This record gives sequence, structure tokens and C-alpha cells, in this order.
Amino acid sequence: MEQLPLRDIHLPDAVGFWPPAPGWWALALLLPVLALALRQLYKRMRRRSAVKIAGKLLQSMRRQPNGDAKQTVAALSALLRRVAMSTALRRDVASLSGHAWLQYLDRSLPDAPFTQGPGRCLADAHFRPHAPAEAELDAVFELCERWLKQQAKHA
Repeated sequence: MEQLPLRDIHLPDAVGFWPPAPGWWALALLLPVLALALRQLYKRMRRRSAVKIAGKLLQSMRRQPNGDAKQTVAALSALLRRVAMSTALRRDVASLSGHAWLQYLDRSLPDAPFTQGPGRCLADAHFRPHAPAEAELDAVFELCERWLKQQAKHA
């Protein structure tokens, strides 16, 4: 019997890097989408927690009798500003003061209660010769609660 001329075992060529398998394409598309979704979820959770905590602080401020109504109004304005900076872009909110601040707060509510209603005292309570009356302070508290509820809907 005659021997067949056999070649030695040969290995296939190395697998190339390109083109990647379909799974790698899917992963390349999925990772940025997942990163954006996680970022949005984080922002939403931060907004909701800011509004929730502000609501609790507002309730504790309302229950706690404070002797100085001007300080209470200043604290309310600071609380609303902190919530606004947590729920919106800082550059849009941080530099606002006076009438511009009240207009920003009015954007969330349909009847402009900050510029034309009881919310005006948030801008000018420091300059008034007399502290806001108890009824006016209660109206401001109710208005702040209403604004926070509106922010909670959008968060």
C-alpha cells in the first residue's frame, strides 16, 4: 500500500477584530441609552426628594410659631429658592431677585399669585416698615404649599 502525501495539521487564520459581532453592536448602542436613562432617573429622584423635604420643612415652619414674621418670610423665600435650584438649572434661578424672582415663581402657577397676589411680600417684606400680618403670612404659606405641589407634579 502506498502512503498518501498528507500535510500536517494547519490552524485556521486568527479571528479578526473587525467587524464585531452583533452583540457588541447592541452593547455599543445600549450603553449610552442606559447612561442617559440613569442620569434622568437620578435627576428625577433628586427633584422629588427636594420637593418632599421642602414640604416637610414648610409644614414644620408653619407649625412652629416664630416671633419675627420678616424672618419667616425670608426663610420661606430661601426655601423656595433651594427647591427651585434643585429642580431647575442653577444658572436660571440663582441670580434672580425681586420682581424677576417672583415672575419665575409665577411660571408654575396660572394666576400669577406671586407678582400680583400675596406672594409679593417674598420680595419686599424686608423693606416694609411693618411685618406682614398673620393673615398675610398664612396666605403666603398656602401659596408656597401650592407652588411646591405644582413642582411635585413636574418632578
